[in-house]
Amino acid sequence: MFHGLYALPDADAARADDLAARFALPRLSAPPADGYWLALGDTRLELVTAHGHGAVYADFVEGAARHRREHGGGSGQPVARAIGIKGGNRPSVVDATAGLGRDAFGLATLGCEVTLLERSPVAAALLDDALSRAAADPATAAIAARMRLVHADAADWLAALDPAVRPDVVYLDPMFPDTGKSAAAKKDMQAFQVVIGDDTDAGKLVTAARGAAKKRVVVKRPRLGVLLGDDKPSTQLVGKSTRFDLYTPSR
Repeated sequence: MFHGLYALPDADAARADDLAARFALPRLSAPPADGYWLALGDTRLELVTAHGHGAVYADFVEGAARHRREHGGGSGQPVARAIGIKGGNRPSVVDATAGLGRDAFGLATLGCEVTLLERSPVAAALLDDALSRAAADPATAAIAARMRLVHADAADWLAALDPAVRPDVVYLDPMFPDTGKSAAAKKDMQAFQVVIGDDTDAGKLVTAARGAAKKRVVVKRPRLGVLLGDDKPSTQLVGKSTRFDLYTPSR
């Protein structure tokens, strides 16, 4: 169960009020005794739990994001090739299942303008916090400027998109239930999945994405994962553990 937003004593109260208002998060006067909640401290916003799992947060400045920024492999990365980055070409991208924004940040690092769509208020608040911190850091400010967060249902947002501003690429990396076959899912990310929920309507999202993209739709899947929806991709880029299914636009 998710309870809401708790601001620690050292947190910026105005920032807590702003997050609660924009993402419709209940304000908490004390940490709950069970379940999950967002905790705002003096440095960042975290998804925490009474069960002892590690905190979940989005970060574009340090840790894995910094390593990817400095040693990520450039345009040779599988996701970059799937998106269509080649030479000086930098497609505009809508990441319709933004999550914690890792692939979106990687694409923005390579020079793409990226719109991050996230319908979960919890994930959207974590992304907003990460973008604010990235915008204030000299090493990532220019990258953050290429990233725009939209808190909305992706299928509805894509369907209502003005044809004049259609993106080159719509990128999908939907979240699915843990099959129990892999130990890769860490306890903290399991907590994130419990709160955010699975993208059980991802097949419908492919249809909406194909109607919005100008050049291609890219779906990231486990290498042996089932296709999304009924349509077969026009091509696939298959790696050791992940594959990218590429679909042509429907208009």
